[in-house]
Amino acid sequence: MARHFGGETGLAALRGIRVGDMRAWMAHERGRGIASRSLARELSAVKSFVRWLSERDGFDATAVLAARAPRFQRKLPRPLAEDAARAMIDTVGDQAREDWVAARDVAVMTLLYGCGLRISEALGLKRADAPLPETLRITGKGGKERLVPVIPAAREAVDRYTTLCPFAAEPHDALFRGLRGGALNARAVARATEQARAQLGLPASATPHAMRHSFATHLLSAGGDLRAIQELLGHASLSTTQAYTAVDTAHLLEVYAKAHPRA
Repeated sequence: MARHFGGETGLAALRGIRVGDMRAWMAHERGRGIASRSLARELSAVKSFVRWLSERDGFDATAVLAARAPRFQRKLPRPLAEDAARAMIDTVGDQAREDWVAARDVAVMTLLYGCGLRISEALGLKRADAPLPETLRITGKGGKERLVPVIPAAREAVDRYTTLCPFAAEPHDALFRGLRGGALNARAVARATEQARAQLGLPASATPHAMRHSFATHLLSAGGDLRAIQELLGHASLSTTQAYTAVDTAHLLEVYAKAHPRA
């Protein structure tokens, strides 16, 4: 804004920003090579700041708050096929040198795919959470709590891991442990996944988070309710969950194009 107005600015200038000034700033950012998605994030930050400032100082911030973010193509989730998701779980168990590590990796991956947990949520479980109940209370992003059903396969995988784990643990200790006994970190899970996908010939998009995407996509394909899936994933907005409907439609069209005799 200082460059735009041709001199130093203070709060008075910020209070007087007009629609044209916002457009000039956004054009400047695009001229610097900022992509649409990044510019939308920048605009969101500016709006948050100006909203706070207007509430504190009592001025009208409509010109800033009404600025429209640039349109951009949202990246669709990239789930695994059902057989690939199962193969991923089996393979992370086969490649570990120690039985307890194999059981640990299988348990983590089963929670991601079977319960739709984020990797941080799975690794945030405590020893007191095992044996897993039929329903877990998970605290996700923004401190939002949700109830997640735990399928028998996930409970059995965690039970096997806790039986084999060589480290003693207090109730408040991390459920999943690293090789030296400390809390397991996400990078170790990512490495196990990288090795497994290399063996299976899967693309680089086959990450731990892709197992969560697969959970949602396969539920939707089987007739799951979109609102219910939103609750299971802990999405604040239904629009985030709706991305999975686009994935399902894209898959349907792909199958149609391959199978239809006149496609």
